[in-house]
Amino acid sequence: MSTTSYLRPYLKQLESEAIYVMREVAAQFERPVLLFSGGKDSIVMAHLARKAFFPGKISFPFLHIDTGHNFPETLTFRDDLVQRLGAQLIVRYVQDSIDQGRVVEETGPTPSRNALQTVTLLDALAELKFEAALGGARRDEEKARAKERFFSHRDAFGQWDPKNQRPELWTLYNGRKLPNEHFRVFPLSNWTELDVWQYIFEENIELPSLYFAHRRDILARDGMLLAVSEVVRPLPGETVTNQVVRFRTIGDMTCTGAVESSAATLAEIIQEIAAARVTERGTRADDKRSEAAMEDRKRQGYF
Repeated sequence: MSTTSYLRPYLKQLESEAIYVMREVAAQFERPVLLFSGGKDSIVMAHLARKAFFPGKISFPFLHIDTGHNFPETLTFRDDLVQRLGAQLIVRYVQDSIDQGRVVEETGPTPSRNALQTVTLLDALAELKFEAALGGARRDEEKARAKERFFSHRDAFGQWDPKNQRPELWTLYNGRKLPNEHFRVFPLSNWTELDVWQYIFEENIELPSLYFAHRRDILARDGMLLAVSEVVRPLPGETVTNQVVRFRTIGDMTCTGAVESSAATLAEIIQEIAAARVTERGTRADDKRSEAAMEDRKRQGYF
C-alpha cells in the first residue's frame, strides 16, 4: 500500500480533506475508533488512515460489528487487511446481543439482522468508552446521509438529531461533548461512489472478490438479486439460477443485493458506475422497508 501517489487534482483534494479530518479526530479525542465493515468505503478509510499517520501506526483500532450473516469473502479479506496494516481489530457479534436478550431476532420468511447491529454497536462504544467513531458513509449515498456533518454529534443514548447539528465553517470542527455522548465522523462525506472507485483505481487498492463479476447462485426476491446461502434460501415459488453478478455494496447477506454485470476489472467497474442510473443503496433491501428507513435507523444510532 503506497503512501506516495500522483492523483488527479480533485482526488488529491478529497484525499487531503479526509486525512485532515482523521488527524483532527486524533487530535481532539482520546479514544477514537474506525468502524470497519469490509466494504470498499471502509477499505478506502483504512488506506487513508495509513497515509494520515505514516510512518507511524494507525492511531486507532478498527471495530467490526459482525451480524453473523456476513459474506465469507468479506471476513477473510478483513483479517488479511488488518494483518497487513498491523492494526488492532475489535469484533462484536450481534449473536451475543441476541443471546443476552438485548435484541430479538426477526421472524418470518425474510428475517434480517441488519437493524439489530445498532444495539451491538452502541453497547460496544459504551463498553470500550470510544468518543468518536469514524465511518465511511458519504452524502451521495442516501438522502438521510446527505444531512450529515463531518462531525456528527450523538447524545447519551447514541441518537442523532438532524435538526440540531453544529455548523462547520472554515473546516473548524467542534468535538466538545458531555459525558457518555460521542461523535460519528465521516471523512468521505464529500466523495461520490465514482470518486471512491477512481481513487481505488489510481491507488491500486485491493478489494474483496465480491466487487468483481463472478458466477454465483442467485434468487430474485422483491426486485432484488440475493446470493443463495445458509441464511438466504429459496421460498416456495422462488427459483435459483446461476448468474454472472457482482456487488456494489457489501453488507449482511440477507439484505445486500447483487447486480447483473460483466465488469471484472476496476476500469470496467468505473465505466459501469459512470453510466448507472440507480444508486448503490438501491441494491439494499434494508433501505426499501420504508421511505425514511435510513433516517429512522440513524436516529436510533445506526452507522
